[in-house]
Amino acid sequence: MVAYMDHKDLANDTIDDARRQEIVDGVHRVLDGIAAAESDAGHAAGSVRLLAATKTRDVGEIMAAIDAGVRMIGENRPQEIEVKAPGLVRQCAVRGFALGEAANDGTDDAQAAAAAVANAGAADAASGSTASVPAALAPLPFHLIGQLQSNKINKVLPHVTTIESVDNLALAQKIAKRAEARGLTVGVLLEVNESGEESKSGCEPAEAADLAAQIAELKGLHLEGLMTIGAHVPDEAVIRRGFAHLRETRDALLASGVPVLADCRELSMGMTHDMAIAISEGSTIVRVGTAIFGERAFI
Repeated sequence: MVAYMDHKDLANDTIDDARRQEIVDGVHRVLDGIAAAESDAGHAAGSVRLLAATKTRDVGEIMAAIDAGVRMIGENRPQEIEVKAPGLVRQCAVRGFALGEAANDGTDDAQAAAAAVANAGAADAASGSTASVPAALAPLPFHLIGQLQSNKINKVLPHVTTIESVDNLALAQKIAKRAEARGLTVGVLLEVNESGEESKSGCEPAEAADLAAQIAELKGLHLEGLMTIGAHVPDEAVIRRGFAHLRETRDALLASGVPVLADCRELSMGMTHDMAIAISEGSTIVRVGTAIFGERAFI
């Protein structure tokens, strides 16, 4: 158990109006920033998707972000996914969204989402409400963006659609084996340590192409693209160089003509402080937490 989980109820689904407005304003500022960066870089509007990084945020805070326009969320820790997923699945369902694996028929989350919608409809009927119950749920991707230990794989597979932090073949093989056993195909991004910083995880850039090809061959996995964390330095040129190299690696994989690499299109790069640089270098997913929710009260 992570220490801050002893002090904050992450399953809490209530939020006061002031906190809700803070989050709504944060989402709108970030979406506006993405649109501006797309325009400045000459990219098509809507080519970059916002992933809300929800580490330490409770269900109520996350749903406020979704209500404000977030259409993808990402968690860092399997323990938080376990605690939050049931409430998030229910709350998303009554708003017309199937969170993560709730979009796939036969999963526990899909059954929970269906039950939430049915209960909402029954409650409306009993109260005489004319509120509409969604006829079909729109998928809302749920990513794991933090490191995954092999003994935590079963905590995340029932819920997430994509694991962004795969950085070695052994981990990929273990995820693939568990996914196949569940009858699932899990999206993965190969994490590459473009900055070369020892504090960061990720495979070596020189190994990325070969490793991506090996991972893409595994049954139970779907290689969706590449991920990196920008260099933590004040020199924009250094940060930009890492993002540009990841894009070049992705482009080379697509140009290889290898069928299993044909869907390796995503570039998850850019966070609150370097989002605009990442977008200018071709990012398709930016992972933003602080600019939406404010500074974390816990680490």
